[in-house]
Amino acid sequence: MREGVSSKAIAFASTILILALTFVLLIEGRDLLIPIAVSVMIWYLINALARGFHLIPIGSYRIPISLSMALAIATLIIGLTIIAELISDNIGQVSLVANTYQANIEILISKASTILGLNKPPDIAAIFEQIDLRSLATRFLSATASFAGSFGIVLIYVLFLLFEQKGFQKKLSALFPEEKRRNEVQDLLNRMQKQIQTYVAIKTFTSLLTGIISYAILKIVGVDFAEFWGFIIFLLNYIPTVGSLLGVIFPAMLALIQFSSPVPFFIVLGGIGLIQFVIGNILEPRLTGSSLNISPLVVILSLALWGSIWGIVGMFLCVPLTVIAVIVLSYFEPTRPIAILLSGNGKIEPRLSR
Repeated sequence: MREGVSSKAIAFASTILILALTFVLLIEGRDLLIPIAVSVMIWYLINALARGFHLIPIGSYRIPISLSMALAIATLIIGLTIIAELISDNIGQVSLVANTYQANIEILISKASTILGLNKPPDIAAIFEQIDLRSLATRFLSATASFAGSFGIVLIYVLFLLFEQKGFQKKLSALFPEEKRRNEVQDLLNRMQKQIQTYVAIKTFTSLLTGIISYAILKIVGVDFAEFWGFIIFLLNYIPTVGSLLGVIFPAMLALIQFSSPVPFFIVLGGIGLIQFVIGNILEPRLTGSSLNISPLVVILSLALWGSIWGIVGMFLCVPLTVIAVIVLSYFEPTRPIAILLSGNGKIEPRLSR
């Protein structure tokens, strides 16, 4: 009896120690691990696109896998090119309307001060004078250069992943010559790949749909930079809950600054908010179903956790990383209870028996 209790205590202590070391590695090795994690997600996205192109029926013909992969890579490159041009164009246009926005902000502050009963409204010009534009520009350029360098590393990783994926099965067979053990590892990897690709594909589709409809609303209302905000909404939609809220607040605040009337603000706030609610709470759960099997509370907690460890990148990747963690934890008996606690319904898919 004592030996059983002792072995369980040792197993529990070992599990806690491994988890603690894992968190230390994630924090201390973030500069190395973040580009790798981003490249893996892009690799999953490319494979999901390739699978989608392959499944498109053209009569009795289907696009070959190799051609589907080429189309997926081309689609991603075209998308990145369009995004780069969109951001560049909008940065130039912001300077043209900055004075108008500043004047509207002053009007809003004056109205708010009157409502609040303030004798003297804050001087917006004095506030802007306190801002060190040269320092902000230097930081922005530094951050841009750092992002460009990191993105270059990410692209290199993605290329190597694409080159290596054909020979991965042979390496797996060489690493695990025993058939049962090899099947277990293959089952684990297949579950991870299936769930991550499903999440990436569905999230990309719903985010794109949200961005397009939001762009249409902003265009109809006449909000400036509608294309840019449509893209930002698409991007923010990958961040659970918080991203959707920011995707509503940011363009609504621009509408408030741009127009003298509050009507466009409420139209944008209500219209985009309704779209976010319908797609995020009705359409997306129907498409995803129970495939991810993660508790909504765990999603929020993982958002805070990964955001604190890896910053904004962690917020974007929190769901895929948590899905991987649940699958890996469910694979080992000592950590299986943790996986059950993290799951949405308490049911964990059984692994292959030894």
